[in-house]
Amino acid sequence: MEKVGIWLSAFRLRTLPLALSSIFMGAAIVSDPPSDFVLTLSLAALTTLFLQILSNLANDYGDHQNGADNDKRVGPARAVQSGDISSKAMFKAMLIFSVLALTSGCALLYNAFDQEQGLLAFIFFIIGLLAIGAALKYTAGKNPYGYRGLGDISVFVFFGLIGVAGTNFLFTKDFDLIALLPACTIGFLSAAVLNLNNMRDINGDRESGKRTIVVLMGSKQAKMYHYALIFSAWMSLLLFFLLSDLNSWAYLAFIFFPIHLVHLKKVAAVQVPADFDPELKKIALSTFGISFILLLLAVISL
Repeated sequence: MEKVGIWLSAFRLRTLPLALSSIFMGAAIVSDPPSDFVLTLSLAALTTLFLQILSNLANDYGDHQNGADNDKRVGPARAVQSGDISSKAMFKAMLIFSVLALTSGCALLYNAFDQEQGLLAFIFFIIGLLAIGAALKYTAGKNPYGYRGLGDISVFVFFGLIGVAGTNFLFTKDFDLIALLPACTIGFLSAAVLNLNNMRDINGDRESGKRTIVVLMGSKQAKMYHYALIFSAWMSLLLFFLLSDLNSWAYLAFIFFPIHLVHLKKVAAVQVPADFDPELKKIALSTFGISFILLLLAVISL
């Protein structure tokens, strides 16, 4: 049982709600849900969970491999760096979750597209492969892009644009530009979570040569960047509400806005990087809360 606990810790379960936010938001903004809505949503969520766990394992493996995980690291202990899980075992787990994500993704595409939509299925299959590659190459392997300040862009694209708009397309088989607004909301908030993580780890990342955006711009500018991410997320969501015909109950999602204002006040006051850690959970869970409320309202209206 102890080994199970170690692996569950390595999976970093607290990151999973944020990953699901993309899928829930994409499903929530479907105006005319198809008959297989629940099945498509379930398969999309399962695929996303596998991808997120894969990303977490690869991050644990890669940061140890490249020296970012060391005794000076702030935040939760990492499995490979602490010696709880060997590099070989972690690599095998990464392969397993790559296969699981690929298998689940193929089941999703088989369910979502018919034979006449083979080209669309193929395009989404390629996107799925890119998502797996992005999860693996964030910190693992030679020249990982997370060490070159590209992590934020990747998170915005895969958690936001592809995660939300792509999920929405699976249901509607149509691309609506307005879907990019809630996609930006989730993308900005996901990037904000990563930014908090990087502000927490700035000293260790700088010493190990991990050049995140925070390392490149410094803590003061990283805070300004964080404020911009949070406010851009809410402006995108407000604009989407104003331009769409969602039920007025959708504005319940704004109950999290005051929480984010308090969060920004705390971020402004942080002097010790370790103090950013409690704020990660607040933004991740509130992002999930926003998407969950909208999905729940959509399901109720079915």
